[in-house]
Amino acid sequence: MASANAFDFKLFKRLLEFTKPYRLVFYFVAFTALILSGLAILRPYFLERTIDESIIPRDPSGLIYFIVIMLGVLVLEVIFQFSFIFYANWLGQHIIKDLRISLFDLMMRFKMKYFDTSSVGRLTTRAVNDIETISSIFSQGLFMIIADLLKMAAIATFMLYQSWRLSLIVFVILPLIIVATRVFQRAMKVAFEEVRAQVANLNSFVQERITGMKIVQVFAREQTEYKQFFAINEKHKKAWIKTVWYNSIFFPIAEMASSVAIGLLVWFGGLNAAANGVITLGLVVAFIELAQMLFRPLRQIADKFNTLQMGMVAAKRVFEILDTKAHIVNQGARVLKNTKGAIVFKNVCFSYLEGEQVLNDISFTVQPGETIAIVGATGAGKSTIINLLNRFYEINSGSILIDGVSIKDYTLESLRDQIGVVLQDVFLFADTIHNNISLNNKDITTQEIHQAATQIGVSKFIDSLPGKFQYNVKERGVMLSSGQRQLIAFLRAYVSNPGILILDEATSSVDSYSEQMIQTATDTITKDRTSIVIAHRLATIKKADKILVMDAGKIVESGTHKELLKKDGYYRTLYKVQFSTEKNLED
Repeated sequence: MASANAFDFKLFKRLLEFTKPYRLVFYFVAFTALILSGLAILRPYFLERTIDESIIPRDPSGLIYFIVIMLGVLVLEVIFQFSFIFYANWLGQHIIKDLRISLFDLMMRFKMKYFDTSSVGRLTTRAVNDIETISSIFSQGLFMIIADLLKMAAIATFMLYQSWRLSLIVFVILPLIIVATRVFQRAMKVAFEEVRAQVANLNSFVQERITGMKIVQVFAREQTEYKQFFAINEKHKKAWIKTVWYNSIFFPIAEMASSVAIGLLVWFGGLNAAANGVITLGLVVAFIELAQMLFRPLRQIADKFNTLQMGMVAAKRVFEILDTKAHIVNQGARVLKNTKGAIVFKNVCFSYLEGEQVLNDISFTVQPGETIAIVGATGAGKSTIINLLNRFYEINSGSILIDGVSIKDYTLESLRDQIGVVLQDVFLFADTIHNNISLNNKDITTQEIHQAATQIGVSKFIDSLPGKFQYNVKERGVMLSSGQRQLIAFLRAYVSNPGILILDEATSSVDSYSEQMIQTATDTITKDRTSIVIAHRLATIKKADKILVMDAGKIVESGTHKELLKKDGYYRTLYKVQFSTEKNLED
């Protein structure tokens, strides 16, 4: 259970750091709040004078005079109220814009390990829902509370100045509302933390099920998932009901206390005025309005404090991600440009989880322009080599060199810019084929994309689509077949003109026609370019200059296809099992 402390000033101070670029607006909003507190007491004051000096004495000219003055005060209140609300919201939106940019920029630089263990739904909640909630701290929380507190201070001071007797009646009731407000704030902080936790759970569950809806339906798990969703949604409902319960208790108590105070004012002030005492009828009416103006902000402060608390809870969650030290250290100063493609792995050891070694003392060399194939059973560590070369993960020990320089000495951007990757599981954005190929890189022209498509033999397939290169593939490329998605990914890697090409099982899930096109493209793109191929298809492996055979995180054999077949080893056995249906062993 989270702490029920009413307010985290350390967190709030950190949040205020984001207001520095907008200091002038910040101070202006604070200034308007101060002006509004002064204007608040003018209407009751002139109302009192209107009754005592114009209405009771029956002075029409005086009545018009006071009406004009109160109209002027009202116009000023409208102007300053507009300025206050607009710029408070303006400030909140600019702050969350900066926060969201900072958060997204950090998440893009996280290690893959972070995403391996983090729910996409939760991260989405932090980047969208929670940051939007933070804006309410400034638009509906902080400045509104400050304005209300200033207004209450001005009203209380004015009431004491006008009549200490009537003020005493109001102030006797005031502690009851203050205590109720304090208890309410503490309870609501805990309740809102539970609400945010349940919102994150709900978002995470829905996001994962929608993404994996095909699996849900293939295995007829609709009823099971419905029951799980029902249970999660029930917890979400209960968390919100708890906040409703607290509101249902607090606001009637506050309203009752306010009504009692007004009743006492009418009773005591009315009797005194009727007996021609020091209290006038105008003063009684003014105090009734002043009491309502004093109690109303106090009740609203509780509501606004709830908004502030929700914003603070959201800020805490966002800052937890901003404080996460999960990004790849990018301290390299060298820029990798026009790489020769010489790759060296020296005694590399790596584990995704501590104590569970995935790569064990891996060493090999790839010469510039050479094509090597990596084969092995599932889980042997093939794809891990690719992940380490791109620095998606940090190695435990050993070193990886490109052109004789450790990859840690290169800037991440230049390193990855020189490595083109085609993955088995192709991800396409809900955008046009053109943008999925260029990834909105302005340095890649439309002409270059069309030319590349022709060179690797995929232009015919693209031209057959409605809109051709402007065809929208929708979310995750669902409008294309798996083979077509692979071809788009292949073209995407090609137009980036990498010095090193990686094909991670890029033809393992495509039809024969698409594979033939990819094989043609492979010959084009790998020419005079260092290439690493993780493949399940014989054609690619046979053309490799060298084959690395992996088993349980180790390289157990290496050599050409013919050399390895001559040995009665792991590759020959693997070949019999996986490739004998494609070609006879004698070939």
